[in-house]
Amino acid sequence: MDEFIFFASPWWVNLLIAVPFIAYYLWRKEGLIISKWTLVVSGLFGAGFGFIEASVVVYLRAAVGLLPGYGGTLSDVARLSADIYQQAQIFGELPRSLFAVELFREAATMIMLVSVAFLAAKSMRERWAIFLWILAIWDIVYYAGLWATVRWPSSLTTPDVLFLIPVPWFSQVWFPVLVSAMTMTSVVMARIDVKDMEKQI
Repeated sequence: MDEFIFFASPWWVNLLIAVPFIAYYLWRKEGLIISKWTLVVSGLFGAGFGFIEASVVVYLRAAVGLLPGYGGTLSDVARLSADIYQQAQIFGELPRSLFAVELFREAATMIMLVSVAFLAAKSMRERWAIFLWILAIWDIVYYAGLWATVRWPSSLTTPDVLFLIPVPWFSQVWFPVLVSAMTMTSVVMARIDVKDMEKQI
């Protein structure tokens, strides 16, 4: 088990812990007018896309880490590419062309999440909430998907590269999982039930 590390790097990544609190503070007065159906459907998108992201990472690591002549089962990926699974080392292992593809894949992921948020809500505050909701579910399912397929991360203290844009973000897995869980909680707590609102009018 890895030693617990409190801070992420670069330093400003640690400020993400404030996002759920700031968002809830801004949303709580007027509330979020988001139906349960919208949360469920956008959450399903986030969960499905999170597993797709996990699958892509498994394929990428298999392509980079597996030795020729092996069958390429999921257990082979986990066993033979153990060094690759230390995400902090992936930059030395990835060819520059694949690293560029990773950057564009991350940018495309954000575009997709923002697009769904714009389709799901009318006002900017609800769109922002849906974006954070989807991102949080996507992130948690991403780690759950990796663990379910190749048993990585081995613990919440496993180091990871969270994002590459504009520079690589490093932390242990507990950090993005905690921020995501708090973000989901802030959306649920700030949401106003549309039916209750209709009764008041």
